[in-house]
Amino acid sequence: MPYAGLLLSIGLLMPRFYAGQMGVTLGAIGGAFLAVRLLDICLDPVVGLLMDRVRTPIGRYRPWVIAGAIVLVFSIYKAFNPPAGVGVGYLILWLFVVYAGYSMYVLGQAAWGASIAVNYNDRSRTYGWMQAIGVIASIGLLMLAQITGHRIQFGANSSMSAIGWILIAMVPVCTVIALMFTPERPDGKVARPKFTLNDYLTAISRPDMRRIIATDLVLTLGVGTTAPIYIFFFHDAKGFSIANTSSLLVFYTGAGLLGSPAWAKIAHMIGKHRAIQAACVTYAIAQTGLMMLPKAQYLPTALFMFIVGGCASAFVPLIRAMVADVSDEIRLDTERDLTSCLYAMVTTTQKIGLAISVAIILPVLGMIGYQAGEGAHNTPQAIFGLEMCYLFAPIIFVFLGLVVLFGYKLDAAKHATIRAALEAREGLLDEAASLESLTGVTPAAEALNTRGGISPEPAE
Repeated sequence: MPYAGLLLSIGLLMPRFYAGQMGVTLGAIGGAFLAVRLLDICLDPVVGLLMDRVRTPIGRYRPWVIAGAIVLVFSIYKAFNPPAGVGVGYLILWLFVVYAGYSMYVLGQAAWGASIAVNYNDRSRTYGWMQAIGVIASIGLLMLAQITGHRIQFGANSSMSAIGWILIAMVPVCTVIALMFTPERPDGKVARPKFTLNDYLTAISRPDMRRIIATDLVLTLGVGTTAPIYIFFFHDAKGFSIANTSSLLVFYTGAGLLGSPAWAKIAHMIGKHRAIQAACVTYAIAQTGLMMLPKAQYLPTALFMFIVGGCASAFVPLIRAMVADVSDEIRLDTERDLTSCLYAMVTTTQKIGLAISVAIILPVLGMIGYQAGEGAHNTPQAIFGLEMCYLFAPIIFVFLGLVVLFGYKLDAAKHATIRAALEAREGLLDEAASLESLTGVTPAAEALNTRGGISPEPAE
């Protein structure tokens, strides 16, 4: 819940707030987001390596979630409550700290989920419901105008500080609930060597993992290009009020409550990668229909927003579930558990994708003459350019995501074989450990012969 609300607020509110309220240009804001991501690009791999090395009395993943929560509380306060007169340097500094806390928080949660749900379809369900729970937080933020009698409005610059305090309160409450009630699965008998950056080369050498990373990047670019210009588009181009603009997004995010579990079921029937491809096609059709609607037509717009959001809700949970499957394959082949490293890769691609989308789309708006300040007058040419950015950028990138997944091999049948082999091998290791405890004899050679298909030599 906290990181879903945070990403929503940063993606939709921060560019408009720092441009309209603090006077930072759109080009500078785009450059700030890109600079932060370039600084941040090495953070996820480092956190992933440390997470795979460190064991603590309270668990493998809990310390990282706790550390991320502490950093988030402080950095959210600074980013959402800037003093008067700050410039782009202040934005870069506190965006970086926010994303550092986010890295620890979300990477710990993602790897934790993979350790709990171990089979192909359980992972689709687990990440689908994690996505759906995040939607609840997003809907709560988007409905602030209705909940507070318009005293706090998501999208209004005057409400930025209040939204920051809501996020600050959300982080410790939800974190404590997760820490208290979520178990951690024991590590099992897998060898735990000291990992190096070469392990990332091992992972990236697999064609399926390369396809996942590329797909994650282009889909993040597709959906991400709409976020920083969402309020601009629906307020200035489509003629909706700030309150209606925020409430329309409820239909988009709320679709995830139905969409994420629904796509998990579709993935169960046709496979995860084909479910993502189907979501790409329907997303492009719905996005085109949304653009063709007349101005200020609330109900038809809400319907198309619901369809677009339902399609987009497939991307993150299914990709995360696919990463967990690749982790099992690597674990079987190498006896190394690279789960945290693999999730570090996809969280990094998400960060890069979001940074590039902001760094591209905001300067383009500035070049076409669009004015971001509240009450600013924009020419018809600037509004047309805004509309074209909102339509074509996401469709192009989402279509690329569909294409990249052609040739993906790790389907349900192959993963079932991998899981069976893993469970059989770990069962043999458990049996060997029990035998050693009873006899005092280490059956390492026997285990090696069993795995390699070598028969022991007969006794003299």
